[in-house]
Amino acid sequence: MSRTVYVNGAYVPEEDAKISVFDRGFLFADGVYEVCSVLQGKLLETEGHVTRLHRSLDELDIAAPCSDEELLGAMEKLVADNGVDEGLVYLQVTRGAADRDFAYPKDAKPSLVMFTQKKNLLNDPVAEKGVAVITLPDLRWARRDIKTVGLLYPCMAKMEAKAKGAQDAWLLDDDGFVTEGTSNNAYIVTADDKIVTRQLSNSILHGITRRSILAIAQELGMVVEERPFTPAEAYAAKEAFTTSASSFAMPVISIDENIIASGKPGEVTKKLRDKYIELSLSA
Repeated sequence: MSRTVYVNGAYVPEEDAKISVFDRGFLFADGVYEVCSVLQGKLLETEGHVTRLHRSLDELDIAAPCSDEELLGAMEKLVADNGVDEGLVYLQVTRGAADRDFAYPKDAKPSLVMFTQKKNLLNDPVAEKGVAVITLPDLRWARRDIKTVGLLYPCMAKMEAKAKGAQDAWLLDDDGFVTEGTSNNAYIVTADDKIVTRQLSNSILHGITRRSILAIAQELGMVVEERPFTPAEAYAAKEAFTTSASSFAMPVISIDENIIASGKPGEVTKKLRDKYIELSLSA
C-alpha cells in the first residue's frame, strides 16, 4: 500500500510525489531537515525540533514555508493517514526552485516535503545487543550545528564502517577528538561513572534527544561532563553510547575493534534509554 506524502501543501501518493529539477535542495543541497519520532501514534519532542528547524532556516537565510501550526498539523495528518503507530516523520525544507546559480535568489519560494517511515523503536533488537563503530576523520563542513541535507560524507563514513564489519563511525576533529557519529551524538561513561560528551558548538549537531538525555541523567543524579574526549579514552571507558531521535540511547559495544568493558550494553545506557521511553510515553 502506497504511503501518503506531503509536497508543498498537497497530500499525494508517494509514486506521484514530485519536486522541480531546479529545486536548490537537489542542485546544491540548499536545505535543512528534521526527523521526529512517533510512539503510539504521537509525535515526540515537536517543540525542540521546530525550534531547531527555525534556527537552521535562519542561519541559511531561508524563509519558513508555513506557520508552525500548519507544519505540526500536516505532520499529525501524515501520521494518522499512514497509520504510523511507531516510527518517524521526516521533513525537509529547501530554498526552493530557481535557475541554477551559486548566488541564491532572495525571493525563492521554499519547498516543504514530508513523509513517514514505520520503524520498531521501542523493542529495537539492535539496542538489545549494541553496535560496533570505527573512527574516521571528520571531513564535513564546519557548520555541523545547522541540520542541512548535505549528508554525503556521513553516508560515505557509514558505508566504510559497514565495509569493516561495524554499524557506524565516530568522527574525529583535526586534534584527534571525537566530534559525533555520522547521524548521532556520541558519549562515553568513565570508570567513575561520569557521562562525557562533547560540548555544544559549531562542531556538532545540537541534538534534541541529546538535550533530553542529559536532563534525564542529571535528574537521576548522574554527573555529566561536556568536553571533548579521545578514542583512547573511549576504548578504556566503562560504557559508550549514542543518542538520536530514531534510536533514543543506543549502546556502543566496540570502537575500532576494541571491546568496551564486557562487550555488552551497560547499565547507565539502559537506564537513560528506559527513562527516556517512559517519559515519552507518559507525556
